[in-house]
Amino acid sequence: MIFKSSHRTELSLDRDERSRFVSRLFKISGFALGFLGFASLGFTQEVPEEVKKLIDEAKSEAQSSADIAWMLASCALVLLMTPGLALFYGGMVRSKNILGTIMHSMFCMGLMSVVWVVVGYSIAFGDSKAGGLFGDPTQHFMLSGLELDKTGKWGNYPDIIFMLFQMMFAIITPALITGAFAERVKFRSFCVFSVLWGILIYAPLAHWVWGGGILSHGDEKSWLQEFTGQAAHDFAGGNVVHISSGFSALILVLLIGRRRGYPQTPMPPGNLVLTMLGAGLLWFGWFGFNGGSAFGSNGGAGLAFVNTHIAAAVAAVVWAIVEKIHHGKVSALGFASGLVAGLVCITPAAGFVNPTDAIWMGIIVAPICYAAVVIIKVKLGYDDSLDAFGIHGVGGMVGALLTGVFLVKSLSLGNGAYEGGMAQLWTQFVSVVVTVAFAVIGTIILVKLVDLTMGFRLSEDDEASGLDVAVHGEVGYNI
Repeated sequence: MIFKSSHRTELSLDRDERSRFVSRLFKISGFALGFLGFASLGFTQEVPEEVKKLIDEAKSEAQSSADIAWMLASCALVLLMTPGLALFYGGMVRSKNILGTIMHSMFCMGLMSVVWVVVGYSIAFGDSKAGGLFGDPTQHFMLSGLELDKTGKWGNYPDIIFMLFQMMFAIITPALITGAFAERVKFRSFCVFSVLWGILIYAPLAHWVWGGGILSHGDEKSWLQEFTGQAAHDFAGGNVVHISSGFSALILVLLIGRRRGYPQTPMPPGNLVLTMLGAGLLWFGWFGFNGGSAFGSNGGAGLAFVNTHIAAAVAAVVWAIVEKIHHGKVSALGFASGLVAGLVCITPAAGFVNPTDAIWMGIIVAPICYAAVVIIKVKLGYDDSLDAFGIHGVGGMVGALLTGVFLVKSLSLGNGAYEGGMAQLWTQFVSVVVTVAFAVIGTIILVKLVDLTMGFRLSEDDEASGLDVAVHGEVGYNI
């Protein structure tokens, strides 16, 4: 009975709101028709202030509704990227590890959501503490203090929507790291590491760049602004998502070691069809990743949307050309890797550059990531299983630096080197160095801690059996 009564009350409130809206609409229509009638008779007069106010209110409400709709759609698009990543990674491992690898990404959707709600969001977007090193972990603990139904601090929509959008980034970033240590780690160790990494590395870094911390632009000068005279430009996560995850992935690879038998034993992908489907979902979801980072239904979102598509398309084609020249064939895996490299590269610049610049970024990043994945990794002998470092670490670093080259003044807070603003390129370089140093040092500490307390690697027998049977008691294919 309580629920029914509450439901009737909500319906009654909705009817009242609709009645007020209809009444306002009739008022605007009446004033507008009256004004047009006077004008048709040759009279000229000022639009009454009451009409102006009502029109402005209607415009503001319409824009707010459009912004809310786009941000909620972007939340769904970015969340879809994580199942896309699961398929992308799952198709590249051997068949005995497909479920375990997919679980790494999918489990982050649950695990990191909880972490973000409890304390992650507050550390990332609470008021700055310790000179901008992190946000107040108590301010929004368990989402306390957020605007639920009124325009909030971060956009033309309630804070709860901004929190949800940022949650999707917090989910996929640790999932990206799992591509480096695929096929050889304990599930519980992965879970503990992901929680610690999300709280102690991702959330503070998000605060540094987006939450008013040491690398950001704000009302008060940040440490980076004091040091270089500029703030870091990271539209949608070049530093926060890709560089941090990519370099953390490299550290994990170096510390926990190679898969048993690598590189002598062939380890071909188990199902590249899944990888291609995953790449397509990543491309699709990335429109929300970058377009949503305009934080509204506006021209900035459209520009980011266009640049995202162009960079991915160009990088995929250029990767295919480079692979044909170097290897003699164009592979499906190469095409998928190229498009993801383009998406990674454009992420920090998506709303700050022109579409022509997005073309150049795609052209530049493809051969660099190709060299990192196909040549450098083989020569140095490290086992970055699914190229998390080669694509996200290297591609993110290239993108952050190229943002400093192509940054357009009218679209941002600075000048790119192409427009004569070398200070911004220097600022981007410093922000990359700081991000890499923080991710590397923090990851070393966390990996050592987890390894000492519970061990990171699977036993030799479990690794030989595969994650699916040894860890989850299932198999991916019953054929």
